[in-house]
Amino acid sequence: MAETAAAAAFSEGVPCWADAQLPDVEAGKRFYGELFGWTFPKTAEAAGETAGAGPVALAALDGAPVAGLTPKRDGRMPTVWTVYFATPDARALARRITAAGGGIITAPTELPGPSGDLGTAALVTDPEGAVFGLWQPAAHPGFGRRHERRTFCWAELYARDTATVDRFYGTLFHDALFGPDATPDFGRVPVSGVFAAEMPPHFLVHFGVGDCEETLGTVSRLGGRVQVPPFETSYGRVAVVTDNQGASFAVLER
Repeated sequence: MAETAAAAAFSEGVPCWADAQLPDVEAGKRFYGELFGWTFPKTAEAAGETAGAGPVALAALDGAPVAGLTPKRDGRMPTVWTVYFATPDARALARRITAAGGGIITAPTELPGPSGDLGTAALVTDPEGAVFGLWQPAAHPGFGRRHERRTFCWAELYARDTATVDRFYGTLFHDALFGPDATPDFGRVPVSGVFAAEMPPHFLVHFGVGDCEETLGTVSRLGGRVQVPPFETSYGRVAVVTDNQGASFAVLER
């Protein structure tokens, strides 16, 4: 499948999309619409399906796609934000992931859209079980805006065995992390540095904000909660919150 010029902006291993799997997408629209000013154009409704979920409502900021909200098909599935990494060949990357000690949750699947395939998606895990997505773009290249307020800015991996995950991601996404043009959009820290030691390894999606405390007040007013109060990191001031349905994400002030 030919790669579009827009999709070419995301080299393999670069976070290119994020979505939330929610019990109530309409409630999610109200929450994130007020929190971040996202809109949900009618033309984007049911534009496709994410891996293992259902029709996705595309969130837009000033007309550009910034995230997706997807209804959970199964109540046993977690309510969670997932980050997707770009790849020109999802099936080949999935094979490399299993060879390196990771696992497959949902095999690479082409996702139909109203005017052709949106792309190929998969859900996978690293050797510690942290879940992330793969996205091989077609009609939908990924983020239309990022690295600014109210959009995706960073993904942090909270890991237990940092040496193991360093080898895993360093091998899979070497150029994105260490190549001459590398501008990494994700990092990793020990899970116990922020969360309780029993917290499972996981990725945490970060959205940019102008004022961390003001944003936390809005989250609480909308029915969410503060999971971890603001703390300083090498990439900015971060707080971890959950939305009004329990999906965790971080807000990043920098």
